[in-house]
Amino acid sequence: MKLKLLLCFFVASIFTKTFSQDKLAYAITGQAGNNFNWTDIRILDMASGKTNTTLFENGKTKFSFVDAETNQTVSQFSLEGNPAILKQGSTTATSDKIIIENPSPTALMSAAAAYDKKHNKLFFASMHTGQLMWLDLRNNSGMPSFYANEKSLISNVDMNDESYNITRMTIGADGNGYALTNDGNHLIRFTTGSKVIITDMGSLIDAESNNGISVHNKCSSWGGDIVGDAFGKLFLFSAGRNIFEIDPQTRIATYKGTISNLSGTFTVNGAAVIDDDNVIVSSANTFEGFYKVDINKLSATKLTTEGTIYNASDLASSNLLHQQQKLNTIGEPDLKNIEVIGNRFISIYPNPVTDGRIKITFDGKATGKYKISVSDLQGRLIGTKNVYIQGPGQAEDFQMHRKQASGTYMIKITDASGKSIYSDKLVVE
Repeated sequence: MKLKLLLCFFVASIFTKTFSQDKLAYAITGQAGNNFNWTDIRILDMASGKTNTTLFENGKTKFSFVDAETNQTVSQFSLEGNPAILKQGSTTATSDKIIIENPSPTALMSAAAAYDKKHNKLFFASMHTGQLMWLDLRNNSGMPSFYANEKSLISNVDMNDESYNITRMTIGADGNGYALTNDGNHLIRFTTGSKVIITDMGSLIDAESNNGISVHNKCSSWGGDIVGDAFGKLFLFSAGRNIFEIDPQTRIATYKGTISNLSGTFTVNGAAVIDDDNVIVSSANTFEGFYKVDINKLSATKLTTEGTIYNASDLASSNLLHQQQKLNTIGEPDLKNIEVIGNRFISIYPNPVTDGRIKITFDGKATGKYKISVSDLQGRLIGTKNVYIQGPGQAEDFQMHRKQASGTYMIKITDASGKSIYSDKLVVE
């Protein structure tokens, strides 16, 4: 059952009004010899389906793997329960826990990946822990550099329950990452800059027009992958070949139809945007290669691929659907994906904001004068406040306009010299 279920932004020319699309994607694949352990990372040519370039081969490629917060080497994975885990390195098991010493970053396999072109990172989620990790593609030393975020994408759940497995992931038009659990009850947003902020947005909601075809149905709608479009929507390709359009703002999932012309054994497990109207899809369970899917006609065309064909649990590209369409109808986007600057001595809550009131807490090491400012994503100032922090745990309130429009804003904190020491995206509901 598990095998069945697992199954950048654009560059515009001001003269031609067309987009340049990347033709390469990243694939999480099994190893050679019809292997079903999805632990390797390869580059996929979306035109031909060839995966000739290997970035990481589990058990063979040397790598560095550190905790993104502490910069300390990740020395072990610890899993509760009694999962059926492949043996990796030195493993210690008890009746209720398994510990993997000196693990590979993909030791627990992955079925969800997203490529962030802005920061040149390939994000992926561990199947058995839900932990967010990434491969820093900016490192050209020849040794892959992996990072792990200590916090899981989903908390306080039993990760041995398949319904909580993170099997779908992409980067949206707003520059945020989006991940989705198998059961569709947790749509998760995460930032992609120097500080990762994870927000569980809640459960998807079936549109009234779905006529009983639910995004939560285990047989037809679990597994698969999601991709983004230039208008901010997400498209879910389920393992059972159903397609849903998701509005992240409302979390409403609208059934669009079922993909035709796939072979009988092909489960849709990976998806990556090729261009405005086409997506390449992969299967984690077969070795027949890849199909190109027309998002408008929902029909698939088989790619003829030479050489070794791998199964792939997930695909990721930097492209968005409907990019040219947005340029033609709206013009070049003015949304600014502003860098998030982390600071372990400062925290803000709540986020999202529901009543216009934000509380900023300063650690004792952050004494001194500071300026808090909030602006929209076009840089227009909403409000400022000057504060003086005297002791540990001091909290300051910042009141936004009570009728501030819903949307995404930026909160920034500067020190007495005017240096920006903290910034984050702030969602107002």
